[in-house]
Amino acid sequence: MVKALSDEKKPETEAKPSVEKEIGKEEKVEGEFLLPIDSLLSAGIHIGTRIKTKDMTAFIYRVRPDGLFVLDAKKTDERIRMAAKFIYRFDPKKVVVISSRLYGRTPVQKFCEVTGCIPIIGRFLPGLFTNPSHSDHIEADVIIVTDPKADWQAVSEASAVGIPVVALCDTDNDFRDVDFVIPINNKGRRSLATVYWLLAREILKAKGEIPQDGTLQVPLDSFETKLVEAPAESTEI
Repeated sequence: MVKALSDEKKPETEAKPSVEKEIGKEEKVEGEFLLPIDSLLSAGIHIGTRIKTKDMTAFIYRVRPDGLFVLDAKKTDERIRMAAKFIYRFDPKKVVVISSRLYGRTPVQKFCEVTGCIPIIGRFLPGLFTNPSHSDHIEADVIIVTDPKADWQAVSEASAVGIPVVALCDTDNDFRDVDFVIPINNKGRRSLATVYWLLAREILKAKGEIPQDGTLQVPLDSFETKLVEAPAESTEI
């Protein structure tokens, strides 16, 4: 489970909701995965790194002979569902989704187009959450980060002002200032596309905007960052 927030936090953070406890009230769904398990595994959502933090131990299924730690796909599936049932309650204009990682930028952009949330891709400008006089100051109710290590500035500022943090965490992440974890390969293009597509779909289902047996009109492939090859040099004289 996610670590309790530090007792050294500023007084205003005491009002921060206990996201783990609140989400934990939701019943876990037994049965089928959100996508066929073969599709989830081919997307590499379960492939971790060769580093395992103590925080992530509960989400790790096994270690491969080559030293890569493997995440428990069932727990990933459960936590996507649980996160969606928490996030859908908020005004999307108060939900900020962040990725400084290159492979997370297209998934975040498409997720926000579908859900109406606010994307921040690329560099996070210091003071966006903590400095009311900042020209682009944002008052968020909850944030989603693609990698709490890469997006540490956003995580730190959100925690300082009492904004709940939902984070996509790989085997090498720790839970400092994170309120709810979705265990996932947060470095792979297809993995990030899959988790953001599923999260968007489940949020819209929870809102009643698509039926429970329905799906997104936007294909999963459009959530994936495309690799652009450099044009070949001309050989014409």
